[in-house]
Amino acid sequence: MIVGTAGHIDHGKTTLVRALTGVDTDRLKEEKARGISIELGYAYLPLGSGEALGFIDVPGHERFVHTMVAGACGIDFALLVVAADDGLMPQTREHLAILELLGIARGAVALTKSDRVAAARLAAVKQAIAQALAATCLRDCPIFPLDATRADDSGIAALRAHLEQQAAGTRRLSDERLFRLAVDRVFSLPGHGTIVTGTVFSGEVHVGDTLAVMPAGRAARVRSLHAQNRGADSGRCGQRCALNLAGLERSAIARGDWLAEPSLLAPTRRVEAQLRLVPQSRLRLSAWTPLHVHLGTLHAVAHVTPLAAPPSETIGAADDAPHVQLVFDADVCALPGDRFIVRDAQALRTVGGGVVLDPFAPARRRRTPERWRYRDALARLIAGEGVAPLLEQSAFGARTSDLVRLTGLPAAAIRMPAGILRVQAGREQYVLLPAHWSALREGALSALADFHARAPEEPGPDAARLRRIVAPAASEALWHALIEALVDERAIVRSPPWLHLPGHVAALSEEDRSLADSLQPLLANGGYDPPWVRTLALSVHQPEERVRQVLRKLLTRGSVYQVVHDLFYDAARVAELADIVGTLARDHGSVSAARYRDALGTGRKRAVQILEFFDRVGYTRRVRDAHIPRRNEWRRV
Repeated sequence: MIVGTAGHIDHGKTTLVRALTGVDTDRLKEEKARGISIELGYAYLPLGSGEALGFIDVPGHERFVHTMVAGACGIDFALLVVAADDGLMPQTREHLAILELLGIARGAVALTKSDRVAAARLAAVKQAIAQALAATCLRDCPIFPLDATRADDSGIAALRAHLEQQAAGTRRLSDERLFRLAVDRVFSLPGHGTIVTGTVFSGEVHVGDTLAVMPAGRAARVRSLHAQNRGADSGRCGQRCALNLAGLERSAIARGDWLAEPSLLAPTRRVEAQLRLVPQSRLRLSAWTPLHVHLGTLHAVAHVTPLAAPPSETIGAADDAPHVQLVFDADVCALPGDRFIVRDAQALRTVGGGVVLDPFAPARRRRTPERWRYRDALARLIAGEGVAPLLEQSAFGARTSDLVRLTGLPAAAIRMPAGILRVQAGREQYVLLPAHWSALREGALSALADFHARAPEEPGPDAARLRRIVAPAASEALWHALIEALVDERAIVRSPPWLHLPGHVAALSEEDRSLADSLQPLLANGGYDPPWVRTLALSVHQPEERVRQVLRKLLTRGSVYQVVHDLFYDAARVAELADIVGTLARDHGSVSAARYRDALGTGRKRAVQILEFFDRVGYTRRVRDAHIPRRNEWRRV
């Protein structure tokens, strides 16, 4: 369990931690000289169970609230410190508001300097504390009057016993999530190199693991580690860890960065969130309002864009706070569900806090009904409903890598709805609901039919044009996977680069037929090195575009094939070229560009163009520098 102190300056937070653990967390020379905490301090209390209780001591001065938030971001238990002679002070209330906004619901109150006041004053301060906590998550936490300057004080003993009891009752569920640590301190030691400390937000880390420093994306290997101030082979969620990193200079990482499993985080500059303002802030948000944002251990300035209230039909149960988009000037990293604190433009007052919904928010179309439904699905994901609502709102599916970054889980641990489709698109895998895949498929076929009806003389659109017609928002990789599937099913025919339905043949007018009769002998007589479109146009005394138009129509009829742009081959010649590939493959096991060039008697460039054409249409497949025929026959192509 990680315990974090909170409270006004000079109320005895550091003295209390020293009384509980025997460790003085003020380590800087300036802290010793001024008698105040400036940086985060750390201490550990060994427990009878063999575990260790971790303490994070935070500064109480108003100038160091940003440091306090960095320390409070990963704590399990809040130790609110109030001096009996001063009572509740401004920084006490601000720290309490921060704990509330961070969702920290477990805690205790240490009423220090109790020996300096009368019983009536002590009772009055207790009552004021109870009233201040009544509307917060800490409403039921106990209050311990004590004297932190005496290690044998009964109040110290009672508080220590309570903390040990709370730690014993802290049972962390098995954490399937990927490793993530918020960096709060970086230093170096002679003979060891760079040391990074922080609280583990999720997952486990082991000696030898390779991690990513985010958002920079640099790689670092864990040479050794300490968990809860003890040497260990691994660290887990909820522990404070110190990692000795190999391959990383001290200047390459700082407070505010994350150490994470490489597939977990991605840099972003636009984050959509629910933002709740504290009532006393009296802040009115307008477009591009600057705010100081504290997320994890990061402190950065962001501009806020309020999002209008959602349409009534898209409001979900989680839409109980205003939605905003935070636009950062530099890359940051976050996951859905991460909590953050915002302070005003001058960083003088805490004005609110919120929960991250979408770490990868778009720059445009932020207020459409579709976006509201997607945000509501993310809120349901955070609430524990899984990825099913998210996939329902993803008409073009979701990449598995994106789901990892939204859930924090490894791909194998993400629980998918029954019947989900997995589509491999290049190096990425997409998951879609069957209904969405069917809608894409039917949309493509319907659009092709409409295209043929409107332009019967055209061979058909290319893949990019068809995507613009059917699903311009779909990713190029997913769209090409859909086209490949339709081609394999023979639901559509590809006459590179055009697509058409199996029954479609481009209509030829009398003028087209006459020009085709002139072009085809020229292509056939060209053998394995036919003339280019430019040369054909000169030969028949026609414009180049006119020649291209007729050759495209011949493509759908199977009379010609296009090997590269503006280079068409007669169908009979292509069949001969395919037979040569088959013969060479039978004799040598595969076909190289050099061997094919020698067989054709052409230049190497032309041989490569023809072999790549056969790869593209599926007659061959490339394996390193060789080409191997597939089992299907050329006529099928």
